[in-house]
Amino acid sequence: MLARLSLLDRLLPLWILLAMAAGLLLGRRFPSLQAALDAVRIGSTSLPIALGLLLMMVPVLAKVRYEQLGKGLGQRRLLGLCLLLVWGLGPLLMFSLAWLFLPDQAALRTGVILIGIAPCIAMVLIWIDLADGDRESGALLVAINAILQVLGYALLANVYLKILPAWLGLAAQTVLFSDWEIAKAVLIFLGIPLLAGYLIRRLGLGLKGRRWYEQRFLPRLAPWSLIGLLFTIVVMFALQGEVITSAPLLVLRVALPLLLYFAVMWGLAFGLGRRRGLAYPQCTTLAFTAAGNNFELAIAVSVSVWGVSSGQALAGVIGPLIEVPVLVSLVYLSLALRDRWALHDRLAANRQPPSR
Repeated sequence: MLARLSLLDRLLPLWILLAMAAGLLLGRRFPSLQAALDAVRIGSTSLPIALGLLLMMVPVLAKVRYEQLGKGLGQRRLLGLCLLLVWGLGPLLMFSLAWLFLPDQAALRTGVILIGIAPCIAMVLIWIDLADGDRESGALLVAINAILQVLGYALLANVYLKILPAWLGLAAQTVLFSDWEIAKAVLIFLGIPLLAGYLIRRLGLGLKGRRWYEQRFLPRLAPWSLIGLLFTIVVMFALQGEVITSAPLLVLRVALPLLLYFAVMWGLAFGLGRRRGLAYPQCTTLAFTAAGNNFELAIAVSVSVWGVSSGQALAGVIGPLIEVPVLVSLVYLSLALRDRWALHDRLAANRQPPSR
């Protein structure tokens, strides 16, 4: 199944590792890199980082079939489970794991929580496609989650970073932030790419037609998403190199809650989908939608609010390194379950008494 990806996408874990290594080497070779980045900024946002983040988002959002969203709204079981898992259980689970593994690391814990409240709207479409999931339902869920993030991300950040910790008596370690700063970051780094992706698709389909747009234009646009991701990782690791190399245990402590989150959310979503009678393609789509996270948005918010060299941003950068190999493994698990699912259905059909 991985052969269906381009060479760039098939070797994504390798590119991420190389980008991290390049960033670390640049940070050591050019200690003044952070000062140079600080000189090119608007407010608290580094323009090079902003460029990388926007490059990540626009190509993916240009793939979403917005014109077909209405057709999928009738899948009430799938939509209901998705909303429950992604916007209900997911943020609460990541909040719990962050406090469990990072009780004494407020900045890293905040970064992990920001990841948990941002469902994936990018790579999830690749995982669904590889695992033979329902692509159209996946596009629908991506579009819904993108819109909900624009509308509710700042509110969820306020709940899980301020209100809930205070209610649980954890307020002493709460990281202060401005609600408006988070809302502004979401509007810039998700609202603008969402609008751009929608307009690009409408214009492309209107001027050249679906065949040209999906078979010629999108394949040319797609690599820019990976280029943006790798560029951002290089810059972020150049700025975070000293922390990463001097405290590798902190990186491991960020990785552990992410690993548990992916495993729990994927397994729970797949099991619930099966129990509620969804077919394999819908179960797979639900599982990867529930397990994936929008690291691009978490990084953008962290950089905009706390700065490019913050612990919050470091947690976001570590995310893709953990997510990619884990979800590739889950693709293979999905395909194995699909084969067992089909075998079970055939055996069940053979056990049925013949109709008279």
